[in-house]
Amino acid sequence: MRDETAAAAPARPTAGAGPPQPAPPRERKRAYAALDLGTNNCRLLIAEPTFSGFRVIDAFSRIVRLGEGLGTSDRLSEAAIERTVEALRICRGKMQARGVRRAKIIATEACRLAVNGAAFVERVRRGVGLDLEIVDRQTEAYLAVTGCAALADPAAESVVIFDIGGGSTEIAWLDGAAANPSTDPTLRIRAWDSLPVGVVTLAERHGGAEVTRRMFEGMVEEVAEKLSAFALRAAPAATAPHFHLLGTSGTVTTIAAMHLRLVRYERRRVDGLWMQDAEVEAAIDDLLDTRLEQRADNPCIGRDRADLVLAGCAILEAIRRAFPAERLRIADRGLREGLLMNMMREDGVWNRRPVR
Repeated sequence: MRDETAAAAPARPTAGAGPPQPAPPRERKRAYAALDLGTNNCRLLIAEPTFSGFRVIDAFSRIVRLGEGLGTSDRLSEAAIERTVEALRICRGKMQARGVRRAKIIATEACRLAVNGAAFVERVRRGVGLDLEIVDRQTEAYLAVTGCAALADPAAESVVIFDIGGGSTEIAWLDGAAANPSTDPTLRIRAWDSLPVGVVTLAERHGGAEVTRRMFEGMVEEVAEKLSAFALRAAPAATAPHFHLLGTSGTVTTIAAMHLRLVRYERRRVDGLWMQDAEVEAAIDDLLDTRLEQRADNPCIGRDRADLVLAGCAILEAIRRAFPAERLRIADRGLREGLLMNMMREDGVWNRRPVR
């Protein structure tokens, strides 16, 4: 397992957690876990604090498509629930094996929308032994900011951060660090929104397998309509000196991997990558020229995401049109990192003297 680090930063929102897990003595005060159950993915990070951040000691990610069908129904399907429960059992086993002492486990848009979302949470509690908390949209947006704001250019007087999810897209306008030197990035938020559109719901409505440019424009237009109120409030952002976009999601990391021509995904090359506007446009154009089989065969996309990536590109395109920027910075980090930093900050781990 490769090591990953993130800068420590406090944040305001908190989320629910399961009970502390038993741990060997040497791990009892070290291991933290953050689990983000989204509309499309189940993601886990287990980390231990370092001097100024944390070191990942285990991770797990699986596409479960919990929100499959929610675009046309209001219920989580039994097949989606079974896939998700299986993934959560794996996560539970990893947390136990690593001696996790504190965990935060959140569910987002799929569980917020589904009429049986609360019943699903109870099923997970009884059947898996994990306490999921369905977080609200503001908490999700703030966690996304907390998780990746460290990648914002310190010289930028304004930044728009976005997280393209399976069922929703979080977006926030931040003051630059020079204008607001607070170490808490959430205190720099000028405006935020959670758009009720993500890669799963958009692909289900418009189709994701074979996407023509006309279909793509239809998706962009739908997102632009949902984005319009936030775009009006945050219009001054794009006029600030050194303004840039900062994106986190499978969509933007795929765009980065395509730009770099990676034969396999490499987080160390993607996380923190700067892309010029023309490079982003070229990568999207390249994807629009591919067929489903080509996307499925691309190791940086894969079969599970081949029918979703162009919907994600449509969301990205709508954001780019609303906030023209010369630069986009790519973040391979987000909610889980925000959860980990919150927990460690609350526990004061960075206020303690190093153990000799």
